[in-house]
Amino acid sequence: MSPAIRHFLSVADWSAEELLAMLDRARELKRLHARGRRPRTLEGLTLALYFEKPSLRTHVTFEAGMTQLGGHAILLHRGQVGVGTRESAADVARNLSRWIDGLVARTFSHALVEELASHATIPVINGLTDLLHPCQAMADLLTISERKPLREAEIAYVGDGNNVANSLLLAAAVLGLRLRLGTPASHRPAVRIRERAAELAARSGARITFTDDPVEAVRGADFVYTDAWTSMGQEHEAGERRRIFEPYRVDAALLAHAPDALVMHCLPAHRGEEITDEVLDGERSIVFDQAENRLHAQKAILERVMSV
Repeated sequence: MSPAIRHFLSVADWSAEELLAMLDRARELKRLHARGRRPRTLEGLTLALYFEKPSLRTHVTFEAGMTQLGGHAILLHRGQVGVGTRESAADVARNLSRWIDGLVARTFSHALVEELASHATIPVINGLTDLLHPCQAMADLLTISERKPLREAEIAYVGDGNNVANSLLLAAAVLGLRLRLGTPASHRPAVRIRERAAELAARSGARITFTDDPVEAVRGADFVYTDAWTSMGQEHEAGERRRIFEPYRVDAALLAHAPDALVMHCLPAHRGEEITDEVLDGERSIVFDQAENRLHAQKAILERVMSV
């Protein structure tokens, strides 16, 4: 693989300076977009989107983003490609590398995305795995930075320590941010992610704390973030998860402990479970700004890894 190739599998693979440069470019692309200007920086390039999971935001924003940058996107479904059944991941990566210029993979297994990247000679972008969701983290950082300097923000995450929490944790650790995670002790972010975040935080000065008390997590926060309690592939656990996470619901009572906080959610939301309608649709919600920012953050990522 050419040394010039950079994959976007985890925010932890990139330096603080590199992530901040991508965020600066995302802000610029958003300003240009608002003025009807769409720089065609990826003219003539083709991106494949390989999806094992359903998608609204990831699919639409990557395809629209690629089009707006002058390129083209091809959607590949799991059954169509048959990675691991019809053909090995290595052979799929080698074939795609001969035809196209970049690959977004949205899979259950994080190891599969890593395997695709290890055999590809084109950049591979993690569109979501069960372990990480780095593109969402970039949109989250963009959304927060539009309202407050990142290093001044008090960010709270409550609920399940899932892929979104993992990537938010790593982003905070790389950039030296202040993050409090309120999760049940049994559902904290993955051990390997916590260990990596601790290493990064020791260098960046990030202040990261874990608690099983949702009130302690959100008290005085500038941003309160939550996500679905039951992710794709965990549907058989839904009843038990509702019982475990009931105290972590983001509602008016919890937000009373963070009276100035803005509310974030990566969507899709299970209304009435992890977040109430009153909060999601309320004046303090910036949820749909996050969704919009997926487009601009991912355009910056696409430019960074695909530009020749």
